[in-house]
Amino acid sequence: MRCLSLSIALLAMTAAAGVVAAPCRAVSPAHTVALVELYTSQGCSSCPPADQWLSRLPAGQAQFRAVALALHIGYWDYIGWKDPFAARVMTDRQHAYARVLRQRYVYTPEMVVDGVTHEPGVTTASIDQMLATAQRQSPTRATPRLERVMDGPLTITLAPFKLEGSAPADITLVVYDRRHSTPVPRGENTGHTLDNFNVVRRIETVAKWDGSAASRTVAPHRFQPGQGIAVLVQHNDYGSMIGCNKLEPRITG
Repeated sequence: MRCLSLSIALLAMTAAAGVVAAPCRAVSPAHTVALVELYTSQGCSSCPPADQWLSRLPAGQAQFRAVALALHIGYWDYIGWKDPFAARVMTDRQHAYARVLRQRYVYTPEMVVDGVTHEPGVTTASIDQMLATAQRQSPTRATPRLERVMDGPLTITLAPFKLEGSAPADITLVVYDRRHSTPVPRGENTGHTLDNFNVVRRIETVAKWDGSAASRTVAPHRFQPGQGIAVLVQHNDYGSMIGCNKLEPRITG
């Protein structure tokens, strides 16, 4: 990482003077507006446009600044191309949303925004509408503060927040790769090189939260250099999103 290289250089230059260089520290944004989960597959010919829209969301209008994640499912693998990023946990999460949102079936591409609304997510109008719907339903958010020094542990801090209902909320850790380009030799996308963004590689519930002030630490072995880290605070049993945030390195190249 550039930050690590810079810190090493500064340490070398200041050691002779007896000055200790400050460690490189990453802190999350003060506020994010919504969580956008794109359920996608490299075996689905309808998915590439939604994958491209997802890549534009984090850099969009300030009021629609979002945590944008791509979760690859595996139920289209039988068509002829096995998605290398698909995992059962992603497929199970999509099925859970289908149950909670009373969908008749799961589909790709599907964007789920804040756990409250869903659409294919292939037009600006539909995405803007989903984001606006999510903002209306969750005008007040509990945005977690994320902090990490160099390649050390992640610290998650939450201020007090009044939860709806009696069940504790889920604090979920998501680790993702910023970008992958994959040549696809078989299946519906034969002959295309697909660009996928914010590809989720790990998703797990790390704590329950009762709404009181809290701080949690996540060990550094869960992350690889250059990966993005998101923390989701969500009502129990795949309910609506209470808050979310990210530490996200820039895409290079």
